[in-house]
Amino acid sequence: MKSTIEVADVMAPATTAAANPSTVRTKIWIDLDNSPHVPFFVPIIPELKARGFELFVTARDSYQVVELLKYYKIEAHVIGKHYGKLKILKAFGTAWRALALAYLGRKEKAAVSLAHGSRGLMLASRLLGLETIAIVDYEHTSKMPVSGLWLIHPEIIRRNEAPVKGMKVLTYPGIKEDVYLPSFHPDPQLRQRLGIAEDELLVTVRPPATEAHYHNPEAEGLLAATLEKFSNMPGARVLLLPRNKNQEQELRAAWTKEIAGGKIVIPAHVEDGMNIIWNSDLVVSGGGTMNREAAAMGVPVYSIFRGPIGAVDRFLASKGRLVLLENVEQVRTKIQAVRRDKSSVALSHQKSPALETIVNHISDIALKKIRLDQEAPA
Repeated sequence: MKSTIEVADVMAPATTAAANPSTVRTKIWIDLDNSPHVPFFVPIIPELKARGFELFVTARDSYQVVELLKYYKIEAHVIGKHYGKLKILKAFGTAWRALALAYLGRKEKAAVSLAHGSRGLMLASRLLGLETIAIVDYEHTSKMPVSGLWLIHPEIIRRNEAPVKGMKVLTYPGIKEDVYLPSFHPDPQLRQRLGIAEDELLVTVRPPATEAHYHNPEAEGLLAATLEKFSNMPGARVLLLPRNKNQEQELRAAWTKEIAGGKIVIPAHVEDGMNIIWNSDLVVSGGGTMNREAAAMGVPVYSIFRGPIGAVDRFLASKGRLVLLENVEQVRTKIQAVRRDKSSVALSHQKSPALETIVNHISDIALKKIRLDQEAPA
């Protein structure tokens, strides 16, 4: 996928107060760095287009980003990939991608750049002297370059320290998953498509991100205990969602018998994660996004993530919407294998305050930069 996303014309003068749009940058550059970023930006992109912004989208070929771009019909320049577990390779890969992004982004002349925590984009923006909007929902990520950085995060995350020099902080209500949940529509055919009967207990399992810098090997033991528990349970099926091809190969080698016998199912094609969760009776995940998506939809969810627990997950756990598992014994005793009554849950399709607030923040920052560019001497 090499073409730029098709978006609206440059912003109307009534919106930007720009007397000469050809000389004022009215473009927002969006980078989709990881799988969860794609559905997150699905409702944000049309909102920004409706306000008259021109958009330029780049993406990284990591996990299921490219497949999700196709699924959601988003056109983007795909640059870079995931560079594995080794920190030195990650560092070189991020630096190379930043240079490639900077080369491409220089031609686009965006007013601001925008991502959900893409370090490659932030480095590229720094090279170009471009103001960056970074949306985050996990406070334990490694440090980011902060020159010219706007940081937007959920109100739940309480920052005790003062912002780093050069960083401006804004917040939004709720959690990241509230942004795109209202646009979700259940697919009642998903179970049939996957060959899973309606009367079977469907357990969706997402392995931990073993290549992430925050990965704790304890999570792999919890994953194995989960797969063992439900592989041996009559009437239960496990829908296993590997993060990438390498992880899929490892899991297929480790659970060959269970996969061949149909107790563990790995989808042959990318499916919408929200629909998978909705059609499941419970979710066990080593990743934050799937945990929070399940919590947002009221689906019983158990976290086997063993890295530093973020404020959002602690909040959900305190409200009983997420169960944090710490050891194998808790996998055996705390996970409740109960069929879920989906008919009792009503989904709202009203635009969420989280989406409205985030789009307002982005728009305000971009418009301020556009006005400054307009007022700058030629």
